Amino acid sequence: MSRLTDLTISAARDGLAEGDFSARELAESHIQAMEAARPLNAFVTETPERAIQMAEASDARRVKGEALPLDGIPLAIKDLYCTEGVLTTAGSHILDGFRPPYESTVTAQLWRDGAVMLGKTNMDEFAMGSANVTSHYGPVESPWRREGDNRALVPGGSSGGSAAAVAARIALGATGTDTGGSIRQPASFTGIVGLKPTYGRCSRWGIVAFASSLDQAGPMTRTVRDAAIMLGSMAGHDPKDSTSVDRLVPDYEAALTGGIRGLRVGVPAEYRMDGMPEEIEALWRRGEEWLTAAGADCVPIRLPHTKYALAAYYIVAPAEASSNLARYDGVRYGLRVPGDSVDAMYEGTRGEGFGTEVRRRVMIGAYVLSAGYYDAYYLKAQKVRTLILKDFTDAFEDVDVILAPTAPSAAFAIGEKEDDPIAMYLNDVFTVPASMAGLPGISVPAGLSGEGLPLGLQLIGRPFDEETVLRTAGVLEDAAGFDARPPAIPGA
Repeated sequence: MSRLTDLTISAARDGLAEGDFSARELAESHIQAMEAARPLNAFVTETPERAIQMAEASDARRVKGEALPLDGIPLAIKDLYCTEGVLTTAGSHILDGFRPPYESTVTAQLWRDGAVMLGKTNMDEFAMGSANVTSHYGPVESPWRREGDNRALVPGGSSGGSAAAVAARIALGATGTDTGGSIRQPASFTGIVGLKPTYGRCSRWGIVAFASSLDQAGPMTRTVRDAAIMLGSMAGHDPKDSTSVDRLVPDYEAALTGGIRGLRVGVPAEYRMDGMPEEIEALWRRGEEWLTAAGADCVPIRLPHTKYALAAYYIVAPAEASSNLARYDGVRYGLRVPGDSVDAMYEGTRGEGFGTEVRRRVMIGAYVLSAGYYDAYYLKAQKVRTLILKDFTDAFEDVDVILAPTAPSAAFAIGEKEDDPIAMYLNDVFTVPASMAGLPGISVPAGLSGEGLPLGLQLIGRPFDEETVLRTAGVLEDAAGFDARPPAIPGA
């Protein structure tokens, strides 16, 4: 049944409908793949028994003629999503043993539509990282390797476990979250599709918070069509989330029909960085050529405040994180380190429970929010954020979608940049601007580096215009014809 793990979500959906295989067979095939791929460390928690139960329920519905939109589709869930009764850690020691008594809205909607849960994927601690090396449960390995070099590579982050699971054919799709690029950047590193919807399109309720004005749930899949299918179940208004937008959820899969003739595609000059590898520049030019050949009109645009986006992000996001993470104190749930006083318990719990990167960001956030620095840093960063949004708003008066690279490089080796936080933060230089503006963005695998590693191109759209982003991404995907896949799982 190993061939079942090579299916896409849409192909698996069709095969289940035709009776070519059962949901149980599909689940069993992916459970076997999950067990074989344990050397990647992609999962914090595996849930094979639950997967079989959900698959059998799916088969029973199908026999009755009551099949649901995602019935029987095996998915992996980033361990930032609360799952009722299932360990939820956010990749942190401080949440050891936390089994939520409730389900996140997004995962509840996936189960409502018949999806099957394989387990919870590993991630950077509290989603803080771009390499999936800050997890308390150890780094995730990408299933990819450089040509002639067997060193383990990062899968990107923070949704690295989800990206690795989809790329390694462990799951047909996975959920991720994107705060500054944590869906799109790992998608680029692992050769899959990663979609960050517009802020507010998917509910954040039941997702462990990092930066509340930036966090957004989204799908990670192997094709654009699969991303559209998953988003149809994940999106929707949620009265429990005050940032959730009450708008009709379109048929995203139907939006993939038709071409892009006459579409205006913006190419921002500010995304051409000094020192950017020539292979990234060349791939970007090919992307323009592909879209032009499909009938689109590629035009240069200016986004002048892009150069300030990364600096502003690393003020806004840590500030919100320092506030959100104040709730982890050893009193209500998770880790507790006893002390001689309440203050000592707080200090011991947070000191032992949080990793280095989380502590760094909490301290930065507390600093920029402190008296005497709030105006100089946080307030100024928010003003810059407004200017970044205005740049995009002005650009979208003339263009329908924006084309840019997803990441400034291919994946690098585990440990290669860990001693340089700034180098790590620069991984998000192309993804942060859309996050700061709350816009939809998608990464599509478009080619290989000189070392045989995946490279992605990114499309950014108007608020709540995921249909145009997906339609353009589908054309880009067809033109690129990316069919490379990672080698056999190392150590399996």
